[in-house]
Amino acid sequence: MGLLQVSVIFLLSFITMTLAEPPGCKIRITDRGLEMLKAETKRFVEEELSNITMPEMRGEEGRFQYTIKDVKITELNLTSDLRFQPDVGLLFEVQNSSITLNFQRRILYWLFYDEGAINASAEGVDIFTVLHLNKDKEGRLKISNVDCNASIAKMRARFSGTLGRVYDFIGAFLTTGMRFVLNKQICPALNHAALVLVNQLLETIPVRAEVDNYVGIDYSLLNDPVVTETSLDMDFRGMFYDLKNENETLVNYAVNPIVREYDRMIYLALSEFFFDSGLFSYFKGGLFQINYCSTHFRSMSQQPSILCHPLSLELEVTSPPRSTIKTSGASVAVKCNVKVLVLPPGKPAVQLSSMTMEGKFNAKVSMKGKRLAIHLDLRRFKIFSNQSALESLALIPLQGPLKTMLQISVVPLINNYTKRGVQIPLPDGLDFIEEVVEYHNGYIIVGANLHFRTGLREIIERKLSGETDNSI
Repeated sequence: MGLLQVSVIFLLSFITMTLAEPPGCKIRITDRGLEMLKAETKRFVEEELSNITMPEMRGEEGRFQYTIKDVKITELNLTSDLRFQPDVGLLFEVQNSSITLNFQRRILYWLFYDEGAINASAEGVDIFTVLHLNKDKEGRLKISNVDCNASIAKMRARFSGTLGRVYDFIGAFLTTGMRFVLNKQICPALNHAALVLVNQLLETIPVRAEVDNYVGIDYSLLNDPVVTETSLDMDFRGMFYDLKNENETLVNYAVNPIVREYDRMIYLALSEFFFDSGLFSYFKGGLFQINYCSTHFRSMSQQPSILCHPLSLELEVTSPPRSTIKTSGASVAVKCNVKVLVLPPGKPAVQLSSMTMEGKFNAKVSMKGKRLAIHLDLRRFKIFSNQSALESLALIPLQGPLKTMLQISVVPLINNYTKRGVQIPLPDGLDFIEEVVEYHNGYIIVGANLHFRTGLREIIERKLSGETDNSI
């Protein structure tokens, strides 16, 4: 019975693994990328801590009565580190740092009354913050929880005014209270920064959004991110869909991209499914129908019957184009029906020929900012008749002129459209630089470094105000 149970569990596990949806898009952020984020994260945390507000404090000690108010943090000197926390997310740590404060005092001692400013410093500040990264129900990367511990080793106050030296001895009492209150404010400030503000930054990553008037793209996470000591790996669906029929999508049978590199800050891996789903969606959206009228095509033709009039070329893709990615490069195969029509002046168009065209395009992938673009070059081209082999022979003289027409007219139109590219799943203000594209069997990998175009604070404020990143 035990053996049977083990066999059933193994079988169910195998079926589950087999049915798991492979990602069309993968992103790896390495510890090198995290190193770049350290300075920006430190600046952001300092801004958050500097906005800490502390309540007015009143009390008495012996014959002293005091009031402390208008507490302001004037300087932060943080020694911080940001690194991956395996199986969890990110760890932000501050060690042996200091915070300088200024606040107003009012002190009554017997009949003496004094007020003035107090400069204080919190020393030996340690903060240990762990950010738990998960996939939410919408497939978006989120900080789901924050573990925070903060401590202040000691606090010193420097009094000014006529009674400064007289009541220095109550400094320890005052700073003990201040240290307690300040310490209680640090973690709530960081929790708000992570769970509210940073999550608003993550909301700028597209999950399901329109690309143009024809298609949209789904960048939802397939599972929680995988975190190791050296990387953060995320698997996205990476699938295009037709805006008019979002449920009619391509099934992903492509290979699972494998990222082995760690040398650069970030790696983007895209499988053949990523490109095929785009081609499939544009096909379903009716974009692959082209009518082109040529007035110079007649000069390229060797057939006297069509020398006198311009021609119209109608192309209709008959099945979704398919991409092929190999170590030698990427290509796109297209099959379509082609009608050549003569356009006599003042008369209805006359169909000259109907044929099948098969074309193969070299596809060059490039990155700019955080937009992925494709440039196509016609590599192979052939036409043949739908009716007979004899007619196919008669079409041979048209093959050269048609290929030239495609190269100088149709292909540039396509490239002008595709050069706009599609956004990859990165937040606003963060761009790829120094990118290198590598081709593998079944997928491509773009390795790059990262660049903050604007600071975290500015990006978040723009998100709160409803502004969009026009450079996307």
